[in-house]
Amino acid sequence: MRCAVVSRAGQVIANGRLVLHQNQAGELQLNLETDGGRLIEGGLVAADGDLTGASQVLFRGFFDTWGMSDLTLTVTGR
Repeated sequence: MRCAVVSRAGQVIANGRLVLHQNQAGELQLNLETDGGRLIEGGLVAADGDLTGASQVLFRGFFDTWGMSDLTLTVTGR
C-alpha cells in the first residue's frame, strides 16, 4: 500500500509503501519501505490481525528515524 509520512505542519517527510514481512517463525511484521531505500521496522501483527501494537512500534521507529512526534501516515494509493 502506497503511503506518505506527513509532519504536523503538512510537510511530506517520506513516501513509501507499507509491507508485511514474514519472519522464520511465520509471524507477520508491519514495516515501511521508503522510496529512498530506508526500511523502518514495525511490530508484529497480532494473531487476530490487529495492527495496533505493530503500528505503535512503527511510529516509534518514525521518531527514531526523523526525531519528530505527531507524524501522520496517509494512504496515497495501492
